Amino acid sequence: KQVMSEQPQVNYRKDYQAPTFLIDKIDLKFDIQEETTLVHSRMVINRNGTNEARDLRLDGSAHLVSITLDGQRLEPEVRYRLADDCLLIREVPDSFILEMETELKPASNTSLMGLYASNGNLFTQCEPEGFRKITYYLDRPDVMAKFSTTIVADKARFPAMLSNGNKVGEGL
Repeated sequence: KQVMSEQPQVNYRKDYQAPTFLIDKIDLKFDIQEETTLVHSRMVINRNGTNEARDLRLDGSAHLVSITLDGQRLEPEVRYRLADDCLLIREVPDSFILEMETELKPASNTSLMGLYASNGNLFTQCEPEGFRKITYYLDRPDVMAKFSTTIVADKARFPAMLSNGNKVGEGL
């Protein structure tokens, strides 16, 4: 018999609040290596309405390698803080571009959420909250960004790569 150590968090509709920021577009690049995968994300973010919150809170648990806001590298504990599966970025403008790189270890991911390895293949499972295991994001259903995804991998090791969406190109 398996015993769960954490109780799932219940979210009630009565407690709903619109997101402080919206992500208009996100470009993802997965660089798949033998043991790790580097994920580079580039997000176009805008304040939602007239709220006055100055900090941006993103959900996530991936290993953060680097983060820049409008091309400026952010320093930990000065401009951002990681805690409790979230990334808090202090004093963000109304509109900005946020780029970050995360490092994943798919073979070590046994949660079957995010990017994980099984039987020599890589898979993603992002619903309901698996995307936050890939990169930091406003991981909620009312943030409807346009996505583009690029996958870079060794063709001999990964001869077939499938993705949702419309294929716009391929390389050698």
